[in-house]
Amino acid sequence: MMAAGAFKLHPNHVVNTMGIWQKEFFTGLLLFLAVSIVGGMTGLFMPMALLLTLGILMRQFFQINRFEKWIRTGGQSKYPETSGIWEEIYYHVYRIKKNEKKRKKKLGKMVDQFRQSTEALPDAAIVLGPNDEIDWANKAAREVFGLHSSDKGQRIPNLIRFPEFIRYLRSENYTEAVILPSPVDNRITLAVRIIAYGAGLRLLLAQDVTQLKKMERMRKDFVANVSHELRTPLTVLKGYLETLQDMDDGESFLLTTSFQQMQGQTERMQHLVDDLLLLTRLETQQKKTECINVPALLSQICKEAETLNGNVAKALHPVRISLSLETDVNLMGEEQDLRSAFTNLLVNALKYSPDNSPVKVRWYSSDDGVVLDVEDQGEGIAATDISRVTERFYRSEVKRSKKVGGTGLGLAIVKHVLMRHDGQLYISSELGKGSRFSCHFPVKRVCD
Repeated sequence: MMAAGAFKLHPNHVVNTMGIWQKEFFTGLLLFLAVSIVGGMTGLFMPMALLLTLGILMRQFFQINRFEKWIRTGGQSKYPETSGIWEEIYYHVYRIKKNEKKRKKKLGKMVDQFRQSTEALPDAAIVLGPNDEIDWANKAAREVFGLHSSDKGQRIPNLIRFPEFIRYLRSENYTEAVILPSPVDNRITLAVRIIAYGAGLRLLLAQDVTQLKKMERMRKDFVANVSHELRTPLTVLKGYLETLQDMDDGESFLLTTSFQQMQGQTERMQHLVDDLLLLTRLETQQKKTECINVPALLSQICKEAETLNGNVAKALHPVRISLSLETDVNLMGEEQDLRSAFTNLLVNALKYSPDNSPVKVRWYSSDDGVVLDVEDQGEGIAATDISRVTERFYRSEVKRSKKVGGTGLGLAIVKHVLMRHDGQLYISSELGKGSRFSCHFPVKRVCD
């Protein structure tokens, strides 16, 4: 009998298997014929047939017992010498185990390569099991989270006990990262994100964003300080310009025009400083919430916008703003912030659409909260610009029939106000057909 490792695969093996089965069948048939002939001649057919059947069964039981003992040990040792179909069975098991060993070896190499590559990553990586237990962590994770080899199998909430992280882990909404300090060194700021994969498995990634947060704070402080410093000289310039305009007798066209342009630019700079200060306040100050009557607020904003729309536009289209209040739901939030956001949306819709086109404002309930829609029939926004229009100072490159002024901060203010109110801004637009800005507020913001 050949050793287990001596087998070699060949393409005609299926044919050989069929031959072995035929041999087994004919052998059994010949034995049965012999028993029939001898039994018929001696009159002992039934005892001899029973004896043959018992012999075949005993042989099969013996082979099954040997096979079970061999497979119980993992099939590592040489299998017992045999012949016929049982030799073929041993061979197939050997081939399966050999292929499985190759797959395990290949998989082991892939796992080793993965671990070596993740060990070299500068970002922390932790593999979490279905019950939030730690399956594996790389070197960076052990350093920034203070983990040890003995922590394998421990649940991650028991080791990282920040309430923000535990809420993020339980929420199962991993679209955004959570910012938290390192448990080892609170001077290190981490952006933690979880990625789900496989059957209940998750990969926790943590990036050191200390320098980014420091630069962001420096930028906020710079903008706030510059805005405050500009406010005083602007106020002085504005006061002197108003005095000079009052002294202007109108005899010099150049002087009068110069005063008007200076006044316009001063007011534009004043609006820019006010918007920058508002953004700074939205980013830094704590929220002070109260229950706000949104329908009344929207009615007031629409009336003020109609008044500021101008007499020429009113002559062409007496009522441009169509307000639809389909619900009387109120919101918990900051009235001044919501006023700024809603006013910016409405003013933008009026500015970027023809003077005779309507603007629709709709306040209604949805399945997951309440929604404010502001829809116009203006120039629209290109698909490539929609994702960027909420950035500060971003202006889409569209050829306009009229010059449109502004600071470029309106939609940035809207975005920050909605973030402070747990809301989201959705923009749908098509060039030449108009835009719709939808502010979605969750149910938890609804109040009486």
